[in-house]
Amino acid sequence: MSAASLSPTRRELLAAAATAGAISLVPGALREALADKAIRPFTVNVPQAEIDELRRRIAATRWPERETVGDQSQGIRLEKLKPLVEYWGTSYDWRKAEAKLNSLPQFITEIDGLDIHFIHIRSKHPKALPLIMTHGWPGSVLELLKAAGPLTDPTVHGGAAVDAFDLVLPSMPGYGFSGKPTAAGWGVDRIAKTWVELMNHLGYTRYVAQGGDWGSPVSGAMARQAPAGLLGIHINLPAVVPPEIATVLAAGGPAPTGLSDKERTAFDALSSAARKGNRSYAVMMGSRPETIGYSITDSPAGLAAWMLGHPGFTNWTYDSSDPEKSPDEVLDDITLYWVTGTATSAARLYWEHAGASPIFAAAQKTSEISLPVAITVFPGESYQAPETWARRAYRNLSYFHEVDKGGHFAAWEEPELFSAELRAAFRPLR
Repeated sequence: MSAASLSPTRRELLAAAATAGAISLVPGALREALADKAIRPFTVNVPQAEIDELRRRIAATRWPERETVGDQSQGIRLEKLKPLVEYWGTSYDWRKAEAKLNSLPQFITEIDGLDIHFIHIRSKHPKALPLIMTHGWPGSVLELLKAAGPLTDPTVHGGAAVDAFDLVLPSMPGYGFSGKPTAAGWGVDRIAKTWVELMNHLGYTRYVAQGGDWGSPVSGAMARQAPAGLLGIHINLPAVVPPEIATVLAAGGPAPTGLSDKERTAFDALSSAARKGNRSYAVMMGSRPETIGYSITDSPAGLAAWMLGHPGFTNWTYDSSDPEKSPDEVLDDITLYWVTGTATSAARLYWEHAGASPIFAAAQKTSEISLPVAITVFPGESYQAPETWARRAYRNLSYFHEVDKGGHFAAWEEPELFSAELRAAFRPLR
């Protein structure tokens, strides 16, 4: 018997027994499955020497002079970054993030020659709908954890038991504790196929998928591939920009005539972001990820500056003037990249797509999707997708809703609202 043939419950009981050292108590067939190690339990335990080295490097940081402007047009401002990095090197406690991860069922399984790390949280409610959620860059599975409770146990969070989900939260290839690809070809289509195989490994025969940032084109690729069992997807950074609009944006041209108010607002937001260089990080990682990697893999301050240059991080995740936006949360994510050494391997996803952002990475293929697609538009996102563009892009748009809170890291920023959106979006598919 292989571990892949076990039901999810039996497989996780096996993993728990292995972790507890109770192998002798496991029936013979299950011991054989354990030896197979198709799905292995995983625990985060970063050596203290690694933490000490991180602090040593932070203390030895050579800081640049202050920028010559009063905004972020030259990059993350020194007065914003330096206090955060100094706190990182003195008071920040990575072990709290470790404990948070280790309080959840974590596993590793090999798919397509690569180890895939994932968190698997089964709901206590019967008939919970399996849901695989995909993070993006510069995020990680950490950005999804606040939504785990509301999604798996909705009765405690204002929902009904019939809206419960089983959660599968994988780390993308090259990210976090997943393996690093050693050859090219790991773009969104291949990741999508890997996620389908992961759900098969777990024994799920019907499920839904969700994603923001790079998780959006990965979920879209899953929907295009339309594997048996996938019922539909939800995305919160949809690829709905029409081809003729994308062409104008790429050329830096003026807004076309005939746009509605919402379409013009979306165009202006995308055009402004391009003029301000808000996507420069994507262009650089899309062309020279290895060159960038030499600095952000060697310097903690360099890594923090690079990741905080992402507009989603800059605009929400860390704000020293707002006690609700704890520096610990953003440092958990940055430290995860540091201790796993994945700054370069994660950046290569942009290279795989020639520097395209998730908004445009799969925009030309949305017409191939026939499965139901649900979209939530968050006001703090890089642009607010107009419903007219969304209906043109997705022929089976089953749900479209504009909410009044949240931004790029929606599950992180507004977990209750985000979870309510997923319940509503997927309710017709149960």
